[in-house]
Amino acid sequence: MLTTQTRSEATAARIIAAAKSLFVARNYSDVTTDMIATAAEITKGGLYHHFASKEDLYLAMMLGDFEDKRRLFEQAVAKPGTCRDRLTQLTRDYLELPHEERELTHLVRRDVNTFSGKERDSLISAYQKALPAQIETIINDGIRDEEVAACDARILAWSFVALVEVVIGQYAEVTLENTEAQLEHVLGLFFGGVSITPKGEPA
Repeated sequence: MLTTQTRSEATAARIIAAAKSLFVARNYSDVTTDMIATAAEITKGGLYHHFASKEDLYLAMMLGDFEDKRRLFEQAVAKPGTCRDRLTQLTRDYLELPHEERELTHLVRRDVNTFSGKERDSLISAYQKALPAQIETIINDGIRDEEVAACDARILAWSFVALVEVVIGQYAEVTLENTEAQLEHVLGLFFGGVSITPKGEPA
């Protein structure tokens, strides 16, 4: 038998699940609490019992999602192996997430200016801890171990994020067909670039 706390947690989770689908499909300003309550099959009063406002619900949704991703991706950071091995694992973990979970990551840039003060700061901080900062850690290790040229690891981390975001676009997903092709494209560009050795010159 579900306890009151467990029922409450289950209801909150159902509200957040409904909110995820709506916020991924629509801009923040276009989503209403009425829409969320209907999708979650709960009364509007029931929604407000769990979340004081649409803003509070959005923050709970995003911060919870980023914490889940931080825990997932830190497994690749802690994994033994080369810089390339660990970046491959982190990227694979990201690419194999359900489409909606990947799209949630992009909302922070789309919606961040809707917020201000500590709420805005908390969203940016949670995103950075979940993804760019973990990539930066792996790259710093690669620089230390002379697997990656010595340069600014933070800039490299953001460059890597940009490469990954390109391969999950609609055109690239069709062209590259599967996760392995996406991984090969991202890791090949990041570590090898696109130049070719002219004929007659040593590789």
